[in-house]
Amino acid sequence: MFESLEQLGHTLYLMSVIEKDGTAYALTRTLQGKALVIQGDAAGFTGEAHGDVTLCPLTAANAEALRARLPWLRPQPLGLRTSAGCGDRLGLATPGHIRAVRAVGGDIAPILAQQSMRENARTGRSPQQVMDDALWGVFQEGWREPWGADADHLKTTDDVDVCVAAGYTFFTIDPGAHVDNAAHTDGLETLRGKFTALPWDALEDSAEAMKARYLGSAQIIEDFTLTFDETALLRAACKYGRAIAHTVKMARHLKAAKSDLPFDLEVSVDETDTPTSPLEHVFIVSELRRMGVTWVSLAPRYVGRFEKGVDYIGDLAEFEAEFAKHAAIARVLGPYKLSLHSGSDKFSVYPIVAKYTRRLTHLKTAGTSYLEALRAIAGVDPALFREILGLAIKRYDEDRATYHVSADIDNVLMPSLIPDEELADVLDTFDGREALHVTFGSALERFGKRLLATLEANEEAHYTALERHFIKHLTPFK
Repeated sequence: MFESLEQLGHTLYLMSVIEKDGTAYALTRTLQGKALVIQGDAAGFTGEAHGDVTLCPLTAANAEALRARLPWLRPQPLGLRTSAGCGDRLGLATPGHIRAVRAVGGDIAPILAQQSMRENARTGRSPQQVMDDALWGVFQEGWREPWGADADHLKTTDDVDVCVAAGYTFFTIDPGAHVDNAAHTDGLETLRGKFTALPWDALEDSAEAMKARYLGSAQIIEDFTLTFDETALLRAACKYGRAIAHTVKMARHLKAAKSDLPFDLEVSVDETDTPTSPLEHVFIVSELRRMGVTWVSLAPRYVGRFEKGVDYIGDLAEFEAEFAKHAAIARVLGPYKLSLHSGSDKFSVYPIVAKYTRRLTHLKTAGTSYLEALRAIAGVDPALFREILGLAIKRYDEDRATYHVSADIDNVLMPSLIPDEELADVLDTFDGREALHVTFGSALERFGKRLLATLEANEEAHYTALERHFIKHLTPFK
């Protein structure tokens, strides 16, 4: 099979080779890049015939044609399976992610296409490109098991429509802009005024009806009880009421857009200034359920700090005590998964999360894959890594504006002071890791073509770095 390719100077990705219904398919590589090769029926594909094979470029149209032939290349809803989101800002990481999932084993389902609209804007990619890049990685590695595609941190119905059209199966609604963080500390009289002004029509409710439902009633959650007094109810309602109304609007729009197709919904309130208390968790899910929203995963804002690309910052004992309550609520009022956003590199909390969720977990990672790509760059092109690090030092104070990070750029060594063999060590420091993480958009704007070309020319070094790093992430959830 595909014997003639050797004469054309091709190298097959052997894991990709598959024969179905009398036609063979594979991914191949030449000095000009990767291509889809078909031996047999190539109707519906765009390419050039070479003897008994057709070579097809990796276009969106050919990706869609291949999905139609090989259905496992389409993402699927994953339901309540333990899952891990593997964000890929460069479009090259999927093979490394799959190798890590295979190495760990167990029943962890990967979400291999995942990128937020904010990240799409900074990388210059579309939701469809993210989906197609994941497909080619799945094909290359011969992955046949279910995998998901997360349209991450959706804020508008227009965002929903674009991602539905691209075939996403997991949708993360982010109503964070509608959360009233000031309500976390407002006095009772201020809360009463805000409570009266809530969008009751959108909530399909009234102030009197809400008070009647919650005040004086106790919510028994396994071995603890939660009770709403007036202050607690008004604080929860004022803090999250508008966010709930927005979530319901988005969820209903999504359901209509997907028609009869199944999908997974995640609700995220993690990118806010104040933690979600167990009582507020109960309020959020009770109101969503009252309004007919069904979800598989919820991302509260946990205590402590979940900064990008570094370990948890905070009191682990406090986190464990609070997280145990959140996990119990998810069991009693669900079941649904608890989602760990900005979840990459939070190695100190993974055992706690795995213990209390009892595998009802979704781990979401994004920028850590980009950082491990930089680790590979440091090993194969020290000069390029130095330039990227130098740009990160210059751009950090501006680029950090939309992220919750606390690195001190003065603690990052200037690139000229670091020997080649120690460049990768910058990625093991708190300040260096965060600085490189949040400046990825600037780095891709300046060095994108060169960075991608270097990784493509050294893909095994890239995959090895990713596999090693993600094995550490996935093993606690096995």
